[in-house]
Amino acid sequence: MQGAQRNSLRLLQWMMAASLALPIALFVFTSTISYTSTKDIADREIERTLDVAHEHALKVFETIDRSLAEINEVVRGLPDDVIRSREPALHRRLKRLADSLPQLKSAWIFDANGKSLVNSLASPPQDLSFADRDYFYSHVDQNIGTFVGAALTPRPPYQGARFFGVSRRRETDDGSFVGVIQASVLPEYFESFYARIGSDPGSFFAMGRTDGVLLTHFPRVDRDFRLDPTGPVGRQIAAHPEHGLITIAWPSDGIERRIGYRRVAEYPIYVSAGLETSAIRARWFATMGQHLVFGIPATALLFLLLAFALRRTRHLHAEATARREAEEALKHSQRLEALGQLTGGVAHDFNNLLTVIRASVDLLNRPQLTEERRERYITAIADAVARAAKLTSQLLAFARRQTLKPEVFDIGERIQSLHDMLATLLGPAIEIAMRLPAEPCLVNADASQFETALINMATNARDAMQGKGRITFVVQAAATVPDTLAHLSGSQIPENGGFVSVAVSDTGIGIPAARLGRIFEPFFTTKQVGQGTGLGLSQVFGFARQSGGEVTVTSEVGQGSTFSLYLPRVPADLLPQRQAPNTAPAEAGSGMSVLVVEDNIELANFAADGLTELGYSITLVDNATDALAELVVDSDRFDVVFSDVVMPVMTGLDLAQAIRDRGIRVPVVLTTGYSQALSQDGAAGFDLVQKPYSIEELSRVLHRAARLRPVRDGAAE
Repeated sequence: MQGAQRNSLRLLQWMMAASLALPIALFVFTSTISYTSTKDIADREIERTLDVAHEHALKVFETIDRSLAEINEVVRGLPDDVIRSREPALHRRLKRLADSLPQLKSAWIFDANGKSLVNSLASPPQDLSFADRDYFYSHVDQNIGTFVGAALTPRPPYQGARFFGVSRRRETDDGSFVGVIQASVLPEYFESFYARIGSDPGSFFAMGRTDGVLLTHFPRVDRDFRLDPTGPVGRQIAAHPEHGLITIAWPSDGIERRIGYRRVAEYPIYVSAGLETSAIRARWFATMGQHLVFGIPATALLFLLLAFALRRTRHLHAEATARREAEEALKHSQRLEALGQLTGGVAHDFNNLLTVIRASVDLLNRPQLTEERRERYITAIADAVARAAKLTSQLLAFARRQTLKPEVFDIGERIQSLHDMLATLLGPAIEIAMRLPAEPCLVNADASQFETALINMATNARDAMQGKGRITFVVQAAATVPDTLAHLSGSQIPENGGFVSVAVSDTGIGIPAARLGRIFEPFFTTKQVGQGTGLGLSQVFGFARQSGGEVTVTSEVGQGSTFSLYLPRVPADLLPQRQAPNTAPAEAGSGMSVLVVEDNIELANFAADGLTELGYSITLVDNATDALAELVVDSDRFDVVFSDVVMPVMTGLDLAQAIRDRGIRVPVVLTTGYSQALSQDGAAGFDLVQKPYSIEELSRVLHRAARLRPVRDGAAE
């Protein structure tokens, strides 16, 4: 006893230590993962931004190159005197070109001595020589194609912003040098573009030549700058000349950055984009700061609660702990015994059903099968599936994990409607007596499961009387309730504060006291092998508990037994209006578009094939993540979503909630054979089709859900 107390105290002390150590360890681990993730996200952003900068630079240089080629074609073969004589017209043409391209400052045509024959800035041009400019003398000795020069300052009397030249050689048909065609490109045009796409803190852009001369830089620098080919950037480019991603301290300002670079096609130009590593760390700090805002108070609160629990535990009595342990041990042993019976019973019954199905399928595959026999085998398969579904329903009812379909109905009226069926079921040797109340006794429960429970109790009574005797059904407002219901909290008591009692009494042999504690266990039966599964009373037990009620039994050997089913009562004004039963056939799809989400490929193909034959347009995906992506891209092409509930990673219920939260106006129909979430919380307002389902039933539910789709853009969908 003292040892158990010491263990409890020691456990709480360890929990207090763990309440601090585990969050710290988790925070360190999460921080590491978050930092790696933040860097990966930054790298992807840099690559995307670099793609934009590369495409922009490529289009700019290709445009300038084409413009130079067009100018060259205009003056090809013309002597300088002819060009001078046409100078006014050529000036206007160059001016229109420069005005139409925001990246150009001016365009020029030079003679072999470096003097301007025509330019877009002044007409007639100044008598100046530009033979000392790199964009000119680079072409004198040989044809090098398109040349990109360094950033230069305009030569007086020309003024304005700095520029770099893009030029091509003018030559005769025999290859003799006769001059240069040049375009002056504005670095500030690129800097303005980089400022627009690099709005994030710490953004960086640069464009330079392959020899390390920088043409543009963002943020802007006030001096000319050239990268050392033997430095870290030069070595990285030499090792990977096309593209790469590096972390370096940028030589111009010493700031550490994560930089990606890429060569612009065949041009001797590189573009770069990056982020300061301090900005990347700031993102990480912001993310972890959000965790700390919630984590520190939660950890402190948990520590204080555990400290309070430790203090309170010092005053617990070891006798209470020992008693609870003994009770748990007893329950555990009973459950183990029931589990053994459950396993054997399920295997036996399902193997019988599978044998029927397998034999019927084998017989259907035989040649020259008559239509009458084919129909008989198909009917046998359908009946076996129905019995399997019923067996599964009984198992889930005992486990209190089936998804019920509650409705408000009058118990007395429902039992009265079952009189003839019960008479047929019980046989002519059993007298049926019913004492039903004059006023309605309404409950909110699954009517089908209630009828099954009533039939199971009646069948159990019949077997106890060996097919001869009297069964009495008594329905009344319960004057007293079992102890398991007497201690309900205020929020659990029915709205009118009472219960309805359904008592089923027989004149049978009674139940020995030693067996009363086990009669509701699954597969516990005193009948001969083959005369019962032992699931009938367990279904009654599970249905009662899941419906918020209870079932009890009183019996005396030789005097019969009375089973009493208690269900919460609801006010009379909740009884709904009667509706005609739905016997409609399958609904034609008429091109209705259905997004089917099912991770079981066989079941998915079954639903898709059946709906396709009815005229539905099917899009099939095998997980909720892909389904949500389809809806985000274009939700208007779907009329309804049909999704399984139990799927890995993201369940169908999560998918339905995500569709609702994102405002995607597409109805959702869910399906499941069993779902823990649905059994606890319900279908959250979404339509539900229970497995196993038929294509006819599915088509009607899909058609009804699609008709209720919200109005879109002022027109009914």
